[in-house]
Amino acid sequence: MSVDPAVVSAHAKPAPSAKRLITVSGIGLLFDSMDVNLVAYILVAVAAQWHLSPATQGYLSSMGFIGMAVGAALAGLLADRFGRKAVFMWTLLIYSIATGLTAFAWGVGIFLVLRFLVGFGLGGELPVATTYVLESSEDDRRGRHVVLLEMFYAFGSLCAALISNLVIPSVGWRVVFLIGAIPALYVLVLRRQLPESPRFTSLTERRSMRTSFATLWSQGIARSTVVTWVLWFAMNFAFYGMVLWLPSILYLKGYSLVHSLSYTLVMTLAQVPGYLTAAWLVERWGRKRTLLPAMFFSALSALGFGFAGSTLWIFVFGILVNYFMLGAWAGTYIFTVEQFPTKARASGIGWASGFGRIGAIIAPSLVGLMIGAKIGFGAVFTLFFVMIAIGFLVVWAFGKETIGQRLE
Repeated sequence: MSVDPAVVSAHAKPAPSAKRLITVSGIGLLFDSMDVNLVAYILVAVAAQWHLSPATQGYLSSMGFIGMAVGAALAGLLADRFGRKAVFMWTLLIYSIATGLTAFAWGVGIFLVLRFLVGFGLGGELPVATTYVLESSEDDRRGRHVVLLEMFYAFGSLCAALISNLVIPSVGWRVVFLIGAIPALYVLVLRRQLPESPRFTSLTERRSMRTSFATLWSQGIARSTVVTWVLWFAMNFAFYGMVLWLPSILYLKGYSLVHSLSYTLVMTLAQVPGYLTAAWLVERWGRKRTLLPAMFFSALSALGFGFAGSTLWIFVFGILVNYFMLGAWAGTYIFTVEQFPTKARASGIGWASGFGRIGAIIAPSLVGLMIGAKIGFGAVFTLFFVMIAIGFLVVWAFGKETIGQRLE
C-alpha cells in the first residue's frame, strides 16, 4: 500500500501494509469493544450480587460514558498536537489498567471511579485510531479500511459475549475484568508495529489545542461540526441505551440469566455482516448514502424489538437491530472523520465522539428510570426510534458526501 508522496515528509517512516495497518490498529479496538460490552453482561450479575436497583444499574453504565466524553474530546486535541501514535498507546494503557483494577472493586463507589477511568481511556482511543487508519490509507481505499477497522469492534462484542457466557456463570464477574486487562500488554506491540501517521508527520505546524478546537467552528467547517455532533449523540443514545440494557431487558422479560446471555450472543453475531456490508457499500454508494439507509432500518428494527411479543420476534428484531446499527456505526465513523482537515481531524472526530457520549450517558440512566417506573419496553424503544430519526434527518438535510474526494 502506498500513500501520496506529497503528504509524506522526508523523515516519515513508510506506511504499513493495509493488512498490517488494519490488524494492528483493529486489535486495539477489539479489546476496547470487549471492555464496553462486558459491562452489559456483568451488570446483570453485579446487580444480583449487590442488590442494585434498575436506576443504580443505569448510573453504573453511564459513568463509563462520562469518562468517554472527556477522554474523546481531550485525546483528539492531544493527537492533533502530539501525534496519533503516542495518544493511541497511552489511552489504551489507561483503560487496560483501570479494567484490571475493577476486578477488585468492593462496592458501588469504587466501581464508579474505575468505570470513569476505563471510559476515559476507551473514549480517547477510538477516534484517534480511526484518524490514524484514515491518514495512512490510499484515497481510493480509505473508506473501506476505516470500516474494516471498526469491524473489530464487532469482534470485541463477540468476545465479550463468549467470555461472559463461559466465565460469569462459572467463576463470577471479577475474573472477566482481569481478562479485560490483557490489552495493557498490547501497548508494547503497538510501539513496535505502528509508525506515525504520514499526513500528521507532513504537517509543518503543530497547532495548539485551543487553535484546533477553534478550527472546528471556522467558516466552512462549522456545519460539519454541528452535523457530526448531532449524529453521534443520536447514535450513542440509541445504541448504548439498547445494547447495555439488552441482557437485563431479556432477564426482566422472564428469561434466565444463562438464556439472557446466550440470546444476546446470538443477536450479536449479526454485527459482523453489518460491518462487512458497510465496508462494501461505502466505496460504491458513498459514505452518506450508506449511513442513511442503515440508520433508517435501525430505527424500524428498534421499534419492532420494543413491541416484539414472542421469543421468535425478539430474535428477529434483535438480529436486525445489531445488523443495521453496526452498519450505521461503520458509516458514522468514515462519514465523520472525512469532514475535517488534517490539522483538526482528530479534534473533529474526538469532539463529535465526546459530545455524542452525552447521549450514552443519558440513555442507560433514563432507561433504568423508565423501567423502574414500570414504563413498558415499547415506549422505551420508541424513544430510540425517535432519536435515530432525528440523526437521520440532520444528516440527510445537511450532511456532505465525501466519496471520491482527496484528503488535503
